[in-house]
Amino acid sequence: MQRLPARLCSKIVRPACDVFINHRGIDTKRNVAGLLYDGLTRMGVRSFLDSMNMKPGDRLFEHIDRAILGCKVGVAVFSPRYCDSYFCLHELALLMDSNKRVVPIFYDVKPSQLMVKDNGTRSPKELQRFSLALEEAKNTVGLTFDSLNGDWSELLRNASDAVIMNLLEVEEERKHAKKQR
Repeated sequence: MQRLPARLCSKIVRPACDVFINHRGIDTKRNVAGLLYDGLTRMGVRSFLDSMNMKPGDRLFEHIDRAILGCKVGVAVFSPRYCDSYFCLHELALLMDSNKRVVPIFYDVKPSQLMVKDNGTRSPKELQRFSLALEEAKNTVGLTFDSLNGDWSELLRNASDAVIMNLLEVEEERKHAKKQR
């Protein structure tokens, strides 16, 4: 039997991404989320941003859920209209439910301003799941940014550093867990 090149094998076993960027596209895709994706990608970090990693024909939930479950770290970019999006809340809840490390970025919004709204389209169970995930994220140390007065370079440097530090810690935890077995 012919052996597969090691490079090809590593692509099979590695998750699709190291970092999943959860964001409200209309608010952040062309600024903080897109810039963070570009910066992390240039650093060699495999990142997932829906507009960059999906193509026409991909099944939305299937593709995104697989990326979330396979990632090591999540970045949640909270913005003024974040909680209006079912997809944002679904992604956040899945990140939290699967015990991923999440780096919150509060972009033009304070944590106290973020609330899950009952617009009549979500079940009580879903509302509770989304609310719990949002509260957990709001109680996680994150970065805040005011787009009118903030320093974009500093935000991107701090966000990239936070992601890298969390990735390194996750790797250390995995190595330690393997040694314990």
